Amino acid sequence: MTDPGLLLDLGAAVLAAFVGGVLAQRLGLPVVVGYLLAGVAIGPFTPGFHANPRSIDVLAEIGVTFLMFAVGAEFSQSELRRVGRVGVLGGPLQIAATMGLGVALAPLLGATLFQGVFLGALLALSSTVVALKVLTGRGEMESLHGRVALGILVAQDLAVIPMVIVLPSAGGHAGDLVPTLLRAGGEAVALVLGAYLVGARAVPWVLGHVAGRGSRELFLLGIVGLALGTALAAQAIGLSLAFGAFLAGLVVAESELRPQAIAEAVPLRDLFSSLFFVSVGMLIDPVALAGQAGAVALLTAAALVGKLVIVTAVVLLLGFPGRVAVLAGLSLAQVGEFSFVLAQVGVASGAVPRLFFDLTLATSLTTIVLAPFALRTAPLLLRAARRLPLAGRFFLDPVQADPDAAGLRRHTIVCGCGRVGAELVEALRRRSIPCLVIEYNPEVVRRLRRRGVPVVYGDAGSPEVLAHAAIPTARLLAALVPDVADAERIVRSARAVSPRLHVAARAQRGEDVERLRRAGADAVVQPEFEAGVEMIRHAFQRYGVTGMELGILISGRRRAFYEGADDS
Repeated sequence: MTDPGLLLDLGAAVLAAFVGGVLAQRLGLPVVVGYLLAGVAIGPFTPGFHANPRSIDVLAEIGVTFLMFAVGAEFSQSELRRVGRVGVLGGPLQIAATMGLGVALAPLLGATLFQGVFLGALLALSSTVVALKVLTGRGEMESLHGRVALGILVAQDLAVIPMVIVLPSAGGHAGDLVPTLLRAGGEAVALVLGAYLVGARAVPWVLGHVAGRGSRELFLLGIVGLALGTALAAQAIGLSLAFGAFLAGLVVAESELRPQAIAEAVPLRDLFSSLFFVSVGMLIDPVALAGQAGAVALLTAAALVGKLVIVTAVVLLLGFPGRVAVLAGLSLAQVGEFSFVLAQVGVASGAVPRLFFDLTLATSLTTIVLAPFALRTAPLLLRAARRLPLAGRFFLDPVQADPDAAGLRRHTIVCGCGRVGAELVEALRRRSIPCLVIEYNPEVVRRLRRRGVPVVYGDAGSPEVLAHAAIPTARLLAALVPDVADAERIVRSARAVSPRLHVAARAQRGEDVERLRRAGADAVVQPEFEAGVEMIRHAFQRYGVTGMELGILISGRRRAFYEGADDS
């Protein structure tokens, strides 16, 4: 007979998560905050209804399993290569430096040296969900600092796996550390090899056979069985469920069925991971944390200020401009969901005390709440950084002219050489039309110069940089940077230098069109709208609408979008 207590606990957790998520969303906060607070509301430390933590814990473990499975499935080898130098060098440097910060904080918390290392690992992991949500909401996901932040986030997510294996083993067996680590490493290698040998052949064949039959239910059961089975196999040999689930995801990542597997796993991940966050919230004792307010404030400051300084320094070391470094640091200045997973494993293994788990929860909660507001402080922080006695020069806008720019006449100035800018440059060069690129990404600058394209390295919104682009003799300036605030600065600066110059700008969103027009742009292009217009053209041509009739329809639609005119 069905256990009514389990159903009651499950229903209460799902309902509380829904209500908490909706409230958090209405307040402009990440839904994770709502899930955590929902757990506090139905937990044993607050008055009212109490769900059974043991029932929710079982569902939470399933949530961790699907969370890590989805991470593995989404990181194929081709996508890992895209992370590039920022992820390969910047990620490990940031994690190692933050672990050092944890060691420095350990004496203040009465912790041992190893516990300080573990604390630093917990602080090192930022929330991928929160960071990407904030960057996407600001329209900065494709900006240089957005791509830098993404590279470090990917490295952090991948670092969770060795952390989950090594840190609990090291802390739980301090007396025989080396043999324990060797055994854990050997078991992990054996599991990886076994999964590869079986997964490279058997899993794609089985899933492909099931998918070919057209049964979505059987395919879903196959994905669930793979994720849970590999996770349980990892647990059986002393490793973590999280590691096994991640490994199962990697097996699927190189399969042709990866898109379908991710599509089936994501709803399960979202459902059960929300229950995981609820279970984490149930462990928060508000009264006990109030007594640790000083420690929570210390760790919150370490996560906000310490990670900002560390990420900024790492990105500067990689050769990026100071503005990019500060914005990337602000994007990562919080503690994320994988810290919960690592803290939970550490407490279960005895590597760290339960207090660390509670402090991690409270620190994560406060930093996630503050995350949407952190990037707004960037202008103030940059002004302050430029006044620093020795380090201030690193935060000045770099300017590096190109000697070939001096002789340019009737040329096009391309500000930002991303996907759109690269297409324009290539088209201009094929027609032998002179062009010059202003670019802020040093890697792109080096690549363009190898191809013989004149490049000015610097911020195109700076009048000093524009002065090196021969603006008085230019025929067109195209502001193609993804950040609308940067595009607006470029348009205003160019218009101030040369009032008669024709200026075209790219709008990230529809509402940015009027903003760029007011800044002085003669023409504004919104890529998603233009893609929609092309789809309209193809669709109408299939129905016989061509020639002048189609041209009038398309031009009317463009006029309505860009000028607000009536296209009736």
